[in-house]
Amino acid sequence: MTKSESWSNSSENRPWQSYNTVYTNAKPGMDGVDKEKVQRVVYEMSKGSKYFENQERKDASIKEKIEYMRSQCANLTPNHLAHFHKIADTRIVELEATRDLSKIWLHVDMDAFFAAVETLCDQSLKGKPMAVGNMSMLSTANYEARKFGVRAAMPGFIARKLCPDLIFVPVDFKKYTHYSNLTREVFQKYDANFMAMSLDEAYLDITNICAERSMTGEQVAQELRETVFNVTGLTCSAGVAANRLLAKVCSDINKPNGQFVLPNERGAVVTFISSLPTRKIGGIGKVTDQILKEVIGISTCGELLQQSSFLYALFSRSSADFFLSVGLGLGETDTPEVGMRKSMSTERTFTATKNEAFLYQKLVDLSESLSTDLKEEGLSGRTLTLKLKTASFEVRTRAVTLPSYICEHEDILKHASKLLKAELPVSLRLMGLRISHFYEESNGAPSDPKQKTLSDFLVRKCSGERDDCFMSDHVLSTNHGTFENHESCGPSEIGLDTQLLGFKWQGNSLNQNRGGKEQVLGCQENNPVEHISDRNGKGRLSLKQHEGSDEVGAGPSTSEKRSFFWMDDFKCSICGVELPQSFLEERQEHSDFHLAERLQEEESCENLKSIVQSQRFTQKDQQRKKHKSSQTGTKHVSIDMFFAKKS
Repeated sequence: MTKSESWSNSSENRPWQSYNTVYTNAKPGMDGVDKEKVQRVVYEMSKGSKYFENQERKDASIKEKIEYMRSQCANLTPNHLAHFHKIADTRIVELEATRDLSKIWLHVDMDAFFAAVETLCDQSLKGKPMAVGNMSMLSTANYEARKFGVRAAMPGFIARKLCPDLIFVPVDFKKYTHYSNLTREVFQKYDANFMAMSLDEAYLDITNICAERSMTGEQVAQELRETVFNVTGLTCSAGVAANRLLAKVCSDINKPNGQFVLPNERGAVVTFISSLPTRKIGGIGKVTDQILKEVIGISTCGELLQQSSFLYALFSRSSADFFLSVGLGLGETDTPEVGMRKSMSTERTFTATKNEAFLYQKLVDLSESLSTDLKEEGLSGRTLTLKLKTASFEVRTRAVTLPSYICEHEDILKHASKLLKAELPVSLRLMGLRISHFYEESNGAPSDPKQKTLSDFLVRKCSGERDDCFMSDHVLSTNHGTFENHESCGPSEIGLDTQLLGFKWQGNSLNQNRGGKEQVLGCQENNPVEHISDRNGKGRLSLKQHEGSDEVGAGPSTSEKRSFFWMDDFKCSICGVELPQSFLEERQEHSDFHLAERLQEEESCENLKSIVQSQRFTQKDQQRKKHKSSQTGTKHVSIDMFFAKKS
């Protein structure tokens, strides 16, 4: 009796079959691996560890979600399915109309990049099973090691169990960055705007180069791969297709040192994608793939179209649209706009430890690395986030928003140390730092060309009406549609980061701080916003006033305003900023800030109320005088006496 036969005696004696982790997923070069053997080794080596316990919690959560979606699926009636089928058919027609077969995209992926660089520098490693990393974690493995089931993101002690002769080589990022830059110089010659996805892969739009040189995509891919090998001594694989999604899939087909070209023809694309496993698609991970299989019975991309009604019934509209796009073989064809970096981060994984001296030293290293990266990009930010992964694989993040922008190592370490101190004592296996909320241009406009401005947003229908709200001269304007909300509107519904734009949200009112004075821009159900003009003809927003009311809707009353206190002893009840108890000075400054903010708002509301009241009295006096003069100047009764304008 063979080993495989003995394992198949009883499903109860094979618990590893249901134990699927990142370690057991196939990568290029692992096609002939005995997957069940790998699963068994991974299961036995992981059992009882913190990782195993965390994986069991994840699996339980996934199973619960699958059962819930199955119950939803069982409750679908024929009428429901007919409704969703109609929606899906409409979307298929709309998505098909967006198909673009005019572009030629090339995805290039270096073969086992880190391992190949190490082999290039040390020829004695050639032909031997080797992995870059250590006994804790592997960064990559060469193709000789993959034949045993060894792969990236696998703990070294499990890899050694699978392959006793495995050679470990320490990570050297400086070396990998050098060779990555050499490959990018080659990519630059074929597409000046190529998209580097990591050190070892990139997307190139070779449409123009094919037309200029009268070459096919296959010829360009072959030439590029040869050039990379001549410059670096490293091999790479390539995929050529009409969009980036397909090109990515194609580059994996003939790995290593190969290429695959998918013709820019609809028939060829549909035939290729119909039998492709959904797991091969970037964006469909292990969990989503499991849900599709166990809930709807989908395992190939072609089945996504066949079961489209269930996709729209069980998933969100955007997710269902993505699945249909995959089933049609559609992907991005345009080169994305170059945007400003939103954040910068660095993190390190290490053996779980409670040693505080070691953790603080890691924090020093991280702050130095982050500071160096920030200075290279000329960036500084206000929000510092500390990421921690405990020994039980629980991920925690703690953040603080500072009053000034920082990029120096000392400043980052000072505030990061306070965040870490609030978490100690704790056993950690990963630590990371991130800086965000970068400095904007001096004129106040966002540096990112893709960053939306206030003029792109609409704050309207706060009272159920369809009045458009316009603002000029740095004030809110709307011309892109409608924002509907029958009760009240808030920043989350608008997609608006009010703090970054000089606004703050309190109750149901959006307030703007301009020149030390705060203007209330509206959004209360009983106080709809209207557009009026000041004496200079410049537009501004005011709150409509109910007939017969002397009160101005200038924001929530004092009793309605949210009171300030520290929730759970660390989280601000107004803005959500997290400050531990040990941050005495910072907490006091934060409290004073909200107090000053509130006093300023109350003063602004009082001023606005007095101005509107004085304007109203003036208008009433003018109406009385006008009415009196009309009565004395004629014997006839004016028509105004018989008809009242309905407000």
